[in-house]
Amino acid sequence: MGVGETTRRVTRRRARTRANLLDAAFAVFAAKGFGRVSIEEVCEAAGYSRGAFYSNFDSLDELFFALYRQRADLIADQVAGALAVDGPGLDVPAAVDRVTEVLLLDRDWLLVKTDFLVHAARDPAVAATLLEHRARLRAAIADRLARGHTALPAVLGGTDGAAHAVVAAYDGVTTQLLLDRDTEHARAWLGRLLTALLTDGSDTTGQRTTA
Repeated sequence: MGVGETTRRVTRRRARTRANLLDAAFAVFAAKGFGRVSIEEVCEAAGYSRGAFYSNFDSLDELFFALYRQRADLIADQVAGALAVDGPGLDVPAAVDRVTEVLLLDRDWLLVKTDFLVHAARDPAVAATLLEHRARLRAAIADRLARGHTALPAVLGGTDGAAHAVVAAYDGVTTQLLLDRDTEHARAWLGRLLTALLTDGSDTTGQRTTA
């Protein structure tokens, strides 16, 4: 076996170990809460040693940010994919309808994210990294809104303000979802909120569901 093939096998094995650690951590975080989980518990759930953990992550915080990036990228892709259907223009009500159909509303993830948000609120360094990730998501939304043909409400202060409003609406709806566990209601309510935020609120042609 050549050096190149050996390197590729090691790289694939490392990637598989990292993915398994992320999956195990997600399950343990969701079940017990971020602040109540140790590295040992993640390793046990994944079936690996502490050495395997530290060859991929320096800390639980770093592991969480890898999880966060994974899901933030998924959300950004879902939003971008739904908005891209309109091509160069953007039909806001119809796009909102598509976004709320596909958007990730996973309660386990929301539990993990909320736990970590509380942790970050007490640690400025962690909070700074979390803010950076959220800013990337807002930037992706703002970029797509900037290429739309629908005028945004002036009160939002442009596409950056609109992106902040979109993320705030998502945060609010998902907080309610944590309590009432009603995903269908969350999707319908998010759709109405986004339509009201991004238009004058009177055009509901893109909304097919009711709460």
